Amino acid sequence: MAAKGGKPGNGRATVSRTKIDSPIGPLALYGTNEGLLAVAFPRHSRVGVEAWLNRVIGEVWIVDDAAAHEGAIGQLQEYFDRKRRTFDIELDLRGTAFQRRVWDAVAAVPYGQTRTYADVARSVGNGKAVRAVGAANGANPLPLIIPCHRVIGSHGGLHGYGGGLDVKARLLEIEGVIIGS
Repeated sequence: MAAKGGKPGNGRATVSRTKIDSPIGPLALYGTNEGLLAVAFPRHSRVGVEAWLNRVIGEVWIVDDAAAHEGAIGQLQEYFDRKRRTFDIELDLRGTAFQRRVWDAVAAVPYGQTRTYADVARSVGNGKAVRAVGAANGANPLPLIIPCHRVIGSHGGLHGYGGGLDVKARLLEIEGVIIGS
């Protein structure tokens, strides 16, 4: 998974968008010519995602273009079919330096395994930054690709997920992870 990224705010970009069906509901994919920018879950509003794009990029022109996301669509389908464990697509990752460190640590969590927020905090060099890790994880614009569903609470249960805890549970189930109640 290669990550490229620009600086937030004052730029201009054409952003391609497409929707795909999945076992967790319709997903919206957004990307630039640099790579995939965002994966939006059914509970994410289009207005909210596009406002985020304006904040992190600046001026955006959004065009519907499924062909621009052909690789990501294929790899996501393979993931849902349990035929893919990692993603190999170009990313246009937008976030702070701390967020990107957290996202790199989360991306390193292997398929079918989980880590706690405290584990991730320690892996980025600040074991006390559990809440900051949670906030960075919650700001992950590329769920599934950067598998934030694999981060769980210190008690071993599900905790927080932008797509909803039911979606988090379903994704972990797809990967064969059993979470106790």
